Amino acid sequence: MKKYRVMFGVAATIIILSLLGYLLARTGHYDILQPMGDIAKQQRNLLYFALLLCAVVVVPVFIMLGSFAWKFREGNKKAHYKPEWSENKLLEVVWWGIPIVIISILAVVAWSTSHSLDPYRPIASNKKAIEVQVVALQWKWLFIYPELGVATLNQLPVPVGTPVHFTLTADAPMSAFWVPTLGSQIYTMNGMSSQLYLIADHAGDFPGYTTNINGEGYADMKFMVHAQPEAAFNSWVERARGSSQMMDAAAYETLAKPGVITEEREYMLMDDNLYSKVLEKYMAPKDQQMDHSSSTMPVMEGM
Repeated sequence: MKKYRVMFGVAATIIILSLLGYLLARTGHYDILQPMGDIAKQQRNLLYFALLLCAVVVVPVFIMLGSFAWKFREGNKKAHYKPEWSENKLLEVVWWGIPIVIISILAVVAWSTSHSLDPYRPIASNKKAIEVQVVALQWKWLFIYPELGVATLNQLPVPVGTPVHFTLTADAPMSAFWVPTLGSQIYTMNGMSSQLYLIADHAGDFPGYTTNINGEGYADMKFMVHAQPEAAFNSWVERARGSSQMMDAAAYETLAKPGVITEEREYMLMDDNLYSKVLEKYMAPKDQQMDHSSSTMPVMEGM
């Protein structure tokens, strides 16, 4: 009777988990599984492919678990007990061959996608990429459009169908820039400039986050991507250029102070070199940098 309860428990668990997964997939809204850009679509397809390969191993294992428990139950007198059985060439080929094939496939996929989904790799398009400089602050996001003469806080307007080239840094503890519907998380760190290419294929408002815990205001460090038709984006640029709020050195220093700001703002950009100045804050002055070409090792006495 005990073995029957075990078998029933295993079968019930498999059924419940399967139904739960189906319901979550049908009713849940998961940004990472509902891409709105080419990069995110490729990453979603990669997740599905990896899940399929896992199912090749996991599903047969659960099926065999249930069938073995049923076949070799205590009450089955037809099951053959073979304590001297030691090997089966066909089975050995199967349980060694399938993992080898799966690992080989994953190796090829990992190598190819590491290159095709490289965040530094430009997106092929007949449109010129828009330059956006990103500065992660405590606990807010500053976006600078150096070629357009505008800056924004906690909002990222972009035109649909146009690649966006991000250069990212931080003037605060390390953060991680991520828009799940567009793809590719990338870290932002002091004194470093990362790069990322993304594109939005559909209009809409898509949330962005920091996925790296960086202090008290971490949970509120969010922004919104506003993907809009090119005409609407151009209209927004003209409006932002006429903003009464100026983004200069003084405004930046006030904004960079630790604190949570959740509202969206627009600025007229007054300093085209603002991003470079943020980077230089963490760079050693040239007269303090070591000249490795002229340095010599000290001679220790007694050597």
